Amino acid sequence: MVNDIIADSLTRIRNASMRRLEYTTLYYAKIIVSILEVFKAKGFIKDYKVNDKDGKQSISVQLAYDEAGYSVISEVKRISKPGRRVYKSRNELKRFKNGYGTIVVSTSKGVIANEDAYKANVGGEALCSIW
Repeated sequence: MVNDIIADSLTRIRNASMRRLEYTTLYYAKIIVSILEVFKAKGFIKDYKVNDKDGKQSISVQLAYDEAGYSVISEVKRISKPGRRVYKSRNELKRFKNGYGTIVVSTSKGVIANEDAYKANVGGEALCSIW
């Protein structure tokens, strides 16, 4: 049993990118699909697909690499944890890693990137960061 499905998913993505695997499989949850949608929009992953096998759902993630074969993902971290929730206001979400990185934020408008939260004038729970 996995207590923190977001941390488990980020660890699987991090490990697969370090091993230069083309695909990795994650447990299914709506929040994971929302996070992967942000990763895909920002170009950190190529694509993802929800698989349904015998009533159990999983997510297959296709990782992105540059022309030299290096992973596009330099670092992926969990910010808000089950034991310590981290909330950020609109002004704290302006830029991350000089614009190269993204903070995934759970807001009242859904799970969005930090730039979109800043433009929408909302803050929220900082789920993870990637660059």
